[in-house]
Amino acid sequence: MNAALAGLPYLPLLTGLSVALGCGLLIGIERERRKGSGPQRGFAGVRSVALVCLCGALAQILAAGLVVVGAAMVAALCAISYWRRRPDDPGVTTELAFFLAYLLGVCAVLHPGIAAGAAVVIAGMLNLRQPLHHFARVTLRAGELRDGLILAGAALIVWPLLPDAASDWLLGANPRRLWGVAVVIMGLQGAAHIALRVTSPGLGLAVAGLASGFVSSTATTAAMGQRYRADPTLLGPCVTAALLSNVATYILLLVIALAVAPNMLGHVAPSLGAALLATLVLSAIRLRATNATARHGTPPGRAFSVWQALLFALILSGATGLVAFAHNHFGSAAATAGAILAGLVDAHAAAGSVLSLAASGTLTPPELVLSLLLVISSNTCSKLLAAASGGRAFFVPMAFGLLAILLAAWVPYWLAWR
Repeated sequence: MNAALAGLPYLPLLTGLSVALGCGLLIGIERERRKGSGPQRGFAGVRSVALVCLCGALAQILAAGLVVVGAAMVAALCAISYWRRRPDDPGVTTELAFFLAYLLGVCAVLHPGIAAGAAVVIAGMLNLRQPLHHFARVTLRAGELRDGLILAGAALIVWPLLPDAASDWLLGANPRRLWGVAVVIMGLQGAAHIALRVTSPGLGLAVAGLASGFVSSTATTAAMGQRYRADPTLLGPCVTAALLSNVATYILLLVIALAVAPNMLGHVAPSLGAALLATLVLSAIRLRATNATARHGTPPGRAFSVWQALLFALILSGATGLVAFAHNHFGSAAATAGAILAGLVDAHAAAGSVLSLAASGTLTPPELVLSLLLVISSNTCSKLLAAASGGRAFFVPMAFGLLAILLAAWVPYWLAWR
């Protein structure tokens, strides 16, 4: 017996053998349904895969050297199968699955949970052959694939390399946190793009409003007002889409708070959560009452805008530096005034600046919550001005919704700090 397993009781070994058999049967059943019949059938079905999985488990139990010998034998069988295959089928999926089944049997003795989970993933990938091929070749566009690679590089390559400390050349901002916020924005925009791709056409305008809110809720409100003016029959769907853009606003504010100042999340969460809840309730009421039959066109191939995310990070660092300068030289009142002015242009950047100051200890929690609410209030004024572009019929329901959301955000502050 393998020296590393000599001290184990029989029950774990039997469990490993059972898991190995289950893994082999799971993958083997899927291969059996695809191998065909007759002289041209595939070489591995349910029995072959189950047996090779048990071989791996037994080799692991008996001797470590047998694991290497068994792997060489399985690799040779896979090579012979590929060599004998008809020339019009150059794929190696079955051979790879056969070899993976052997490795799963080896793994099942010491790590049965990992082996079982991996078997489910492998069987799922094998079974989803057609959907995966269709997604890669037809559904996924070249621009979306490029965006996915950019997002992966930004999150997995650039972000870990940035210094996690305040930088003087960024006016005291933290480069890693700023880049993390940019990555989060790109990820949220990508998720909204996917939602817009897969949703039913009847909900297209509402989902478009929600997706656009991750870029700019104010711009979305103005766009929906102009769309209503162009087609007055779309009053309900346009108001619903404009309100749904605020859902993205408050979700993004919560995410920014978590990324920039996680220790302050408990202080700002009540106000942001109340505003988000009010937005969801109002949007659901409007969505239920509206027959959103407006169709939307296919969204553009780009899942997100890298330049918008980088511009946001630059605006955030600039706003943070300016607010910090105002606080250091003129006091907290000047810092709050600067944040309010920044909120007229972009609520997310202004909120990120005050959150950065709170994370560094410059602002106390009450000052942070008050500044954040004033930023939201100033941004609501911008949205009201944008809603006026749609005329009175569009402005009245939007004003009611925006003011109700703003009131919901202020209530927790009045209850907690007053």
